[in-house]
Amino acid sequence: MVTEEDIDIADEQELYEHFHFTADKGQTPLRIDKFLFDRMSGTSRNRIQNAAAAGSIIVNDSPVKSNYKVRPNDVISIVLPHPPRDKEIYPENIPLDIVYEDDDLLVVNKAAGMVVHPGFGNFTGTLVHALYYYLNAAPLLVHRIDKNTSGLLLVAKNEIAQTFLAKQFYEHTADRTYYALVWGDIEEPEGTITGNIDRSAKDRKIMAVYPDGDKGKHAVTHYKVIERFDYVTLVECRLETGRTHQIRAHFRYIKHPLFADEVYGGMEIVKGTVFTRYKQFVENCFSIMPRQALHAKTLGFIHPAKKERMTFDSELPQDMAEVVGKWQNQKKWSTH
Repeated sequence: MVTEEDIDIADEQELYEHFHFTADKGQTPLRIDKFLFDRMSGTSRNRIQNAAAAGSIIVNDSPVKSNYKVRPNDVISIVLPHPPRDKEIYPENIPLDIVYEDDDLLVVNKAAGMVVHPGFGNFTGTLVHALYYYLNAAPLLVHRIDKNTSGLLLVAKNEIAQTFLAKQFYEHTADRTYYALVWGDIEEPEGTITGNIDRSAKDRKIMAVYPDGDKGKHAVTHYKVIERFDYVTLVECRLETGRTHQIRAHFRYIKHPLFADEVYGGMEIVKGTVFTRYKQFVENCFSIMPRQALHAKTLGFIHPAKKERMTFDSELPQDMAEVVGKWQNQKKWSTH
């Protein structure tokens, strides 16, 4: 059964606020932090200054500092991460798999089954609760992954770092790849899936693809085949956009739903033979990994303080690795 918790993950673009201003032709010189503070209700001057320190205030296509003087006809844009939601979050002592940590950020390897942020039906036991306990402070999210998707997640420790990193995700300059096991033998060695994503008109709890662009938000997923197993394929996916359930909805759209994805049709045996032995093999795989076969494998970004690119890679978790191994053995057995 699909519940509201399955769609608690908001579109990543909704984690950020984007403001755009053009100065009047009669504008007198004025510090940009004052200029923006006067026009952005509910935003503190300190928050605006942090955005400038993070390089997130752009004037005429160039980043500027807080003391920049706004001039006539200047074109100004600013990207800010949304402030944390106004709800009580209590620290919870939940184990974390921390891959990397410094004064500005940490990278966590999230287990499948853990919700990232509190929401409908998930008021405790989330990654945010665990991070609050570990950091003894509210964690600052930069992006999200679905409850039943495993893998790497980046978290900021201060507002300047969050704003600097958020801009990379907003502008799609951060690199992310996922490994997915999908139904069917994908014909091409690599390809791109393009199609707007929005809530399904038939079922509001899931997302659907609208290829004509008449509804939803632009979404692009690039993929390449890693290994073929006749009836399923292991693919690497690279996100150009960060829409809700993007990979899951896109692969269902091209009729290759993710293996074991109950929400998007991946729990049906959609490819293969009718033999009982094969059916039992697939159902055994479902029991080992009762969630979509999707893992956030790599993560790359420019560090907010060091200004160097950092790249992280993670192994497939045990459940997905075991299922991929079973398909590898199945392919060997079927070719003899």
